[in-house]
Amino acid sequence: MSAQQQPRSGAAIRLAFLDFYTARGHRLLPSASLVPEDPTVLLTIAGMLPFKPVFLGQKQRPAHRATSAQKCIRTNDIENVGRTARHHTFFEMLGNFSFGDYFKEQAICWAWELSTEVFGLDPQRLVASVFREDEEATAIWTGTVGLDSQRVVPMGEADNFWSAGPTGPCGPCSELYYDLQPEKGDETINLEDDQRFIEFYNLVFMESNRDADGVLTPLANKNIDTGMGLERMARILQGKPNNYETDLIYPLMAAVAQRSPVENYFAASPAQQTSLKIIADHSRAVTHLIADGVTSSNLGRGYVLRRLIRRAVRHGHLIGLREPFLKPLVDVVIQLMGSAYPRLRQREHVIKRELEQEELRFLDTLERGEKRLGEILTMRPAQISGSQAFELYDTHGFPLELTVEVAQEHGLAVDQEGFGAAMEAQRQQARAAAVNVDLTRGGVAESLAAKLGATPFTGHQQLNDESQVVAIVVNGAAAQRAHTGDVVQVGLSRTCFYGESGGQVGDRGLLLSAATTGQPMKMIVEDVQKVEGFVLHKGRLESGVLTVGDLVAARVDRSCRRRAQAHHTATHLLHEALKRVVDPNISQAGSLVDFHRLRFDFNCSRSVTAGEMEQMESLINGWILDAQSLEVSQMPMAEAKARGAAAMFGEKYGDVVRVVNVPGVSMELCGGTHVSNTAEIALVRLVAESGVASGIRRIEAVAGPAVLSYIKPRDQACRQLGERFKAQPTEIVARVETLQAELKQTSKALAASREALALAKALAMVPQAQSNGAFQLLVQRLDGVEPAPLQTACQALVDQLGAGAAVVLAGESSPGKVSLVAGFGPQVVARGLKAGALIGALAR
Repeated sequence: MSAQQQPRSGAAIRLAFLDFYTARGHRLLPSASLVPEDPTVLLTIAGMLPFKPVFLGQKQRPAHRATSAQKCIRTNDIENVGRTARHHTFFEMLGNFSFGDYFKEQAICWAWELSTEVFGLDPQRLVASVFREDEEATAIWTGTVGLDSQRVVPMGEADNFWSAGPTGPCGPCSELYYDLQPEKGDETINLEDDQRFIEFYNLVFMESNRDADGVLTPLANKNIDTGMGLERMARILQGKPNNYETDLIYPLMAAVAQRSPVENYFAASPAQQTSLKIIADHSRAVTHLIADGVTSSNLGRGYVLRRLIRRAVRHGHLIGLREPFLKPLVDVVIQLMGSAYPRLRQREHVIKRELEQEELRFLDTLERGEKRLGEILTMRPAQISGSQAFELYDTHGFPLELTVEVAQEHGLAVDQEGFGAAMEAQRQQARAAAVNVDLTRGGVAESLAAKLGATPFTGHQQLNDESQVVAIVVNGAAAQRAHTGDVVQVGLSRTCFYGESGGQVGDRGLLLSAATTGQPMKMIVEDVQKVEGFVLHKGRLESGVLTVGDLVAARVDRSCRRRAQAHHTATHLLHEALKRVVDPNISQAGSLVDFHRLRFDFNCSRSVTAGEMEQMESLINGWILDAQSLEVSQMPMAEAKARGAAAMFGEKYGDVVRVVNVPGVSMELCGGTHVSNTAEIALVRLVAESGVASGIRRIEAVAGPAVLSYIKPRDQACRQLGERFKAQPTEIVARVETLQAELKQTSKALAASREALALAKALAMVPQAQSNGAFQLLVQRLDGVEPAPLQTACQALVDQLGAGAAVVLAGESSPGKVSLVAGFGPQVVARGLKAGALIGALAR
C-alpha cells in the first residue's frame, strides 16, 4: 500500500483494521454495550469481554472468526489519566478473534502484515515480546516473519501469560511494540521504558486449561484473542507525542480551551493541559456511558459515571470555567464518533439532559467543598485528617476521591483509614438509633444456617406441607422446646413458606401439630426470614408445646400468597412497560413486593410524566387481559442469558437459575412466587411516582385485591365531596376550582378593606405628632393590622406630616405576633438616619 493510501485518521485506522480481517473471513460484529450482559461484571473493560462466555464454553460461537471495534471503560488507573501519554478511562479496542479456527502462526503473520503493509510501520522499529516458555511463538517471529532475534524479547508470566481466573482457559501472549527512539539501538531494549516503546497490539493464544491444582492441559479447541488500541495506533501514525493530540481526542480539548480563559491548548501551562486532557477523556466516557443506559447514582456503574462527571467539572473549574460546559461537548463527541457508534445520535437528548442535570447539581457542591478544603490547606497540615475528609464528604458533599486528588496536587496525603473509621462510626450511630431488633441477623441464626444448611422450598408447588422441626430460637437463643405465649423462630426440615428475599416479603400462615395425640400445638407465623438459605418462621405460640423433632403441618395463608403473587408478577410487567414507554435502558434498582402494594425503584435521570404513567398502566392491563400463562423453568445460567433473560446487577446467582417468562412480554431470573396466568392479577393501578435518590426514581402500585382496598376510601371521599358540593364526581374538580377563584377574590377584597381601615386609623393619629423645630415625631401602637397594611399606613403618615417626619408604628396583628415599622422623611434621612437600622435595633 502506498504512503498516500495508508490510513492516518482515527476513523480510517478503525475501518482499515476491520476491512483487513473481514477480507480474511472474519465476521464483523458491532461493539457490545459498556453495560455487559454478565451481572457479575460492572463495565466492559476489554474487547474480548463480550466473547468470554464463548471462550469459557458457556455459549455457542457467533462465527469461526470475528472482528470488532469495542468501546471500553477502565478506571483502575484514573489517577494517571491526562498525566501520561497513554492512559484513558474510555478507549477503543480493535480485535480479531478465532474460536477454534486458526491459531498462533496465522495470528502472528496477519498482525505483522497489518502493521507493516496496511499501516506502513517500519519493520526496523517493531519489537515483539513473547512468553519466555513459548518457543513456538519465538520461532514464528524469528523464522516465518523474519524479525531479528534481538527484537524478540522473552517476558515472564506476569507480563505475557493470560488467564480468565485461577482456573479455566489460559495461554501465553505476544505483544507488538513501536520503537519511538530507534537510534538507541537493539542492545539496550527495555520494553518497560514507555518513553521509548509503546505497546499497540496484543495477541493472546488460549491453548491450555488450568485446573484447581494449577496443572495445565491442552485445550481441544484453541482460540485467538487480540486487541489493538486505536488511540495508540493513531498516535504512532499521526506522529503525536501522546494519544490526546490525535484527531480522536484533540478536537475536544480545543473546544474546551476555546470556552475557557485558556483559549489555546498549545499555549496552556502543563497543569492546564492536564485538565484539558482529563475533561476530553471523561467527556467521551460519560457520553458513551449515558448512551448505553447508565444514569448517575451512588452505586455501581452509576457511581463511576458520577465520579467521571465530577472530575471533569472540577478540572473545568481549575481552568476558569464557571458555567456548565459538558452539554456542548456532546456535539463534538457525536461529530467525532457518531458514524461508528450510531447510538450516540439516537440518545443525544438523553445524554445532554443527564449531563446538564448532574453538572448543575455538582457545581454548588464543588464551590462549597473547595472553599472548605482551601481553608484546611491554608493551615499547612502534615496531612488531611480522616475527620476533615469526612467533614468535607458528610457536610459539604465533597467526594473522598476529589479530596485525595486535590491533596496530591499540594503534596499531601489523606488519612483514608481515619475517613473509613469516621464513616463506620456514623454507621454505628445509625444502627444504635434503630428501634427494631431482628434476631435473624444475630449469631444464632447464622450458626444454625452453617450447621443445617439451606432449607428446601416446596412452596412453588403447594401451600400445605408436613415437616420436622429442626431448630427453635426463643429470646435470641437456641432452645429445645417452646411453650404457650413464647415468641419463637422455628426452622423446618423443608417448608412451603416463602422466606423474604428478592424484594418479596415472607409468607404468613400457621404451624399446627401433625400428631393426633397430645395437646394440640398452634403457632401463628407472622414473618418468614431467610439467612444464608436457612428459613426461620417467626411468630407466637398460641397453644401447646413445640419441641425440636416434632412433626408439624405448615399452612400458608392463601389470601396473602395470592396478593404477593399478583404484586410480584405485576412488578415484572411494570419493569417491561418502563422499558417500552420511558427508556429501553432502564434497569431495576430495588423493589418491595408485599400483600398490600408493590414498589419498584429504577435508574432514570428524570421524572416519569403523567402521560407516560397512563400509557404504562394501559399497557400492563392489556397484558393482563391477554391472559398469558407464565412459563417457569430451571436452566443453566449461560442458557438463560443466551435466551435474553434479564438479571439484576449485584444479585448472586447459581449455576442453575429459575427463569420466569411472560411470553412475548418479559423474561427475568427470579426466585419469587408468581401467578400462573396474568388474568389472575385482574387489575393494576399505578398510584405514585417520585424520586428517592439522585438518578433513582420510584413507582408505587397496587394489583389484584389490593386495588379494591386502595379505591374504597377514595371512592367514599369522592361521594362525600359530591354530596357536599351537590356535584357529580366528574364535576367536583371544576366546582373546587370555582370555589378557589371565589375565595381568592374575597381574600383580595378583605385585604383591601383592612388596608383602608388601617390607613383611616393611622391618619386619625396625625394630631398626636410632636413637633421639634422642623421635625415631626409620631410613635403609636396600632393593633389588629397585618405587617403590609401597617407599612402602608406608616408611609401615609410620613407623606401627611411632611419632609421632617419620623414615624414609628408597632402593633399586634394576632396574639403573640408583633410587627414594628418605621418611616423617615427626606430631611431626617439627610441627617444620616435609617429607618431599617432603627427597627433592627428596636427588635434586638
